[in-house]
Amino acid sequence: MTNDPKIFDPRRGFSLDRRTFLSGSAAVALGGALAGSFASRKAMAQAAAATFQPEEGASLRLLRWVPFVKGEEDAWNANTAAFTEATGVDVRIDQESWEDVRPKAAVAANVGSGPDIVMTWFDDPFQYPDKLVDVTDLANALGNQYGGWYEGLEGYARQGDTFIALPLCAIANAICYRDSHMKAAGFDEFPKDTAGFLELCKALKAKGTPAGFPHGKAVGDGNNYAHWLLWSHGGMTVDENGKVAINSPETKAAIEYAIELYKTFIPGTESWLDINNNRAFLAGQVSLTANGVSLYYAAANDPALKEIAEDIRTTNLPIGPVGKSVELHQTTTLSIFKHSQYPNAAKAYLNFMYQAEQMNKWLEGASAYCCQPLKAFADNPVWTSNPAHAAYANASATLRPNGYAGPLGPASAGVMADYVVVDMFAEAVTGQRTPEEAIANAERRIARYYR
Repeated sequence: MTNDPKIFDPRRGFSLDRRTFLSGSAAVALGGALAGSFASRKAMAQAAAATFQPEEGASLRLLRWVPFVKGEEDAWNANTAAFTEATGVDVRIDQESWEDVRPKAAVAANVGSGPDIVMTWFDDPFQYPDKLVDVTDLANALGNQYGGWYEGLEGYARQGDTFIALPLCAIANAICYRDSHMKAAGFDEFPKDTAGFLELCKALKAKGTPAGFPHGKAVGDGNNYAHWLLWSHGGMTVDENGKVAINSPETKAAIEYAIELYKTFIPGTESWLDINNNRAFLAGQVSLTANGVSLYYAAANDPALKEIAEDIRTTNLPIGPVGKSVELHQTTTLSIFKHSQYPNAAKAYLNFMYQAEQMNKWLEGASAYCCQPLKAFADNPVWTSNPAHAAYANASATLRPNGYAGPLGPASAGVMADYVVVDMFAEAVTGQRTPEEAIANAERRIARYYR
């Protein structure tokens, strides 16, 4: 990963050094350069906003999650500034931690005041669909314009024929590991299946370079890991009809596997949130975890971590007894609250942010951290600009919704928000409950939502 091949953007006709193109602050400078003249941005914004004329004197407030990639945040903010320049609509952006966005959004929905727009997780919109503006007109227009929405992402935003949110992206989750440590542990290639993966983790621990995965209430990494454990062994929370199905031999097998894997981890992973595995990996405390591509760039953009950055490799999670890849991936949507005084301005803003000029710059600024929601953006050069991106490129097309195997809705949203699957594995691996007791507790909790 020390070579810096040139990349060519056929839409803009110039080549860039890969590291310049993708590094955090440089991505911002690039975003400004790609934005073009103010006149062209204004013309684009006016065209995008024409269908949804902002109300007189409109201003907006967006609640979003704290970014892990600076270039993503800067590109989003630059696009927002371009919208304000063209329309006169000020947009205030508030940030909350990943764990706090969900409760903050729920409070805003229930009390009827606060942000106009929220960027939130998974199927959270289904927790308060009657509090959200119908955005079907905008969603259909964007889908028709840009090749359609990815099915998995669309499911998180659509209730029947009505879009209650716009899919924004899948934040892909993949294995990040130290190549030299894997080889020192006796493995020339990364194992493709769960059996080989367990053997690798045992060998890494024996070498003093252990693995670590979150068993705490981590919105992204904890849920991704727990659902992969469950699904890779054939388990599911509910069946196709929404009947509780967690109590099964497949779930027990997943827990028994998780217990053995947990024995190889660095101590303390039962309390890890989304930031903890990043910190442990970059501090050299673990050699293997699962994360977004942000972990790679945190090392690549820090001269002090050059050795780690050059040693990082990424790959998809191993395949379990179920025989195929089954990954959750972090998904996020954008919703407009009905309490907003300026719903047309909110639609105009979102429409603008999804237009090709803005969306491509945002995807590039995110450096493969965010996988596109619309199929027309799959050819963005960010996906082929760096070998580290390959494991993240198809997240939107391959993700499995968290409500599997049942439909998404208030029940699946409640189970996810309550961390039922995460807690089930945490209880069992730490010995707080036996596998049977952990399953029974999860079954009881799931049944409260699927009544």
